[in-house]
Amino acid sequence: MNDPLHAQGADAAGEVPGNVRHPPWLLIALGALGIAFLLVAGIGALIDRGSQFRIDAAIMLWTRHGTAHGIPIGPLWVRAAMVDITALGGVTVLTLVTAIVAIFLALKRLWLTMTLILLSTISGAIAVSVAKSIVARPRPDLVDHLVTVNSASFPSGHATSSAIVYLTIAAVIMQIVRGRPLRIYILSVAVLLVGAIGCSRVYLGVHWPSDVLTGWGFGALWALMWWGIAAFVRIKRSALQPG
Repeated sequence: MNDPLHAQGADAAGEVPGNVRHPPWLLIALGALGIAFLLVAGIGALIDRGSQFRIDAAIMLWTRHGTAHGIPIGPLWVRAAMVDITALGGVTVLTLVTAIVAIFLALKRLWLTMTLILLSTISGAIAVSVAKSIVARPRPDLVDHLVTVNSASFPSGHATSSAIVYLTIAAVIMQIVRGRPLRIYILSVAVLLVGAIGCSRVYLGVHWPSDVLTGWGFGALWALMWWGIAAFVRIKRSALQPG
């Protein structure tokens, strides 16, 4: 390829430096972690100072036909569906999903992938618990709760935990799955699950939309962080293998 600048070495036309072919995944992971905690800390600080978001009240009132403590929108089956969907982000279901995936990976002798998923989901659960205890935002009382809740509101445990579990599992497994259609399918299912679970929390009246949005953001960044860690570990591990 002609290069009018006659550059040499890594700057020469057609040359791609090795560090570009293999981006600094660990740095990407640390950046994602930093942004995730800044997101929760920033919005949490605003809430702690008494800040309220108008969009929160507007969306929650919309789910009740614009009236506080009104009837939920949609036919009766929607309410039942939302209760079922929200259970997919509960501790019991997420623990079962993680255990099922981990056992499957163990049976396939995919020890590295199994370890990464267990570490990411367990540490994520701890991070969510700490964040909720620090901010301690009360549950919304603008509309009636359609399910029983006891913990703090910010960030949404269901939205955050489901994003951490489903998106991280998808991100890590996508690294070992061949075929773009299959990878797209895995990621799409995870995103749809996380989206539906978060929306169900607002519909049921137990979370402000800002709780859910922050949870989605934190969970997505958590998944990105572990994707970066997994990529870094796989590259380092491959370098140790005999050629």
